[in-house]
Amino acid sequence: MILSCGEALIDMLPRTSTEGEACFAPYAGGAVFNTAIALGRLGAPSAFFSGVSTDMLGEILAETLAASQVDTRFLARSGRPTTVAFVKLVNGQATYAFYDEATAGRMLSPEQLPDLPADISTLFFGGISLVNDPAASTYEALQAREAQARVTMIDPNIRPGFIAGQEAPYRARIERMIARADIVKLSDEDLHWLMGAGDLTALARQIVAKGPKVVFITEGASGARAVTAGQDRFVAATRVTVADTVGAGDTFNAGALAALHQAGCLTKTALAALPDATLDAALSLGTRAAAVTVSRPGANPPWAHEL
Repeated sequence: MILSCGEALIDMLPRTSTEGEACFAPYAGGAVFNTAIALGRLGAPSAFFSGVSTDMLGEILAETLAASQVDTRFLARSGRPTTVAFVKLVNGQATYAFYDEATAGRMLSPEQLPDLPADISTLFFGGISLVNDPAASTYEALQAREAQARVTMIDPNIRPGFIAGQEAPYRARIERMIARADIVKLSDEDLHWLMGAGDLTALARQIVAKGPKVVFITEGASGARAVTAGQDRFVAATRVTVADTVGAGDTFNAGALAALHQAGCLTKTALAALPDATLDAALSLGTRAAAVTVSRPGANPPWAHEL
């Protein structure tokens, strides 16, 4: 089973009312939440760990997870409010305004970390949950506790506006978590933010040198690549009409993980020697699933039968 560990929130997406007025509509979301949902819909064994409120919005989150076949037994429920993010779309590209102070997700503490059963093979981390304490340190502590025994993957999904004023500690945390991870996923923009200018493959190999076995790089409408110490595989993106890009990278993560799960490769031994065909299959499922997500509004990952 794959346990996604990170934020769950309500995205307020811009819409137009029946009277033609600008308004916002609530959608369950969050980068790591979206990955858990997409894994469940793709048929991979998916579970989710996060601080989730018992308020009305928290119930929406829990119900949405269950409806997409995601195991919710690891949720840390509390009476604190739910994080809300207002989304602005410009030519399909999303920017966010987060309301996260004293929320159930932000205030997640080490005392709420679950004991994990043996059937959890893989833990996935990322998103804005790695920015603010105490939650960020709590997730890092979970990765540090489990990294020797289980596969871990990280996608920082960097939001520069969200980390303003705390870039140095954030960079340090991401560096530590990347070094422990077996799999890293970065967008091309994230890679340059972390590593500076340069060739994508060369920069990805610098990430591999820190410890991970596989680095996935998404390149927007161009496609995605997988880089190891000796491989550089690329798959072109599926062409679709884009509604918006909300949840695209999150869905790619799920597709890549689902393909590795299907191949029986979510072990440390297997990840150290993946054949080209397995990397290509991971890139293919990731990009095909993401193409469906961007073709419809909001983070609405596909079910397996839609592919």
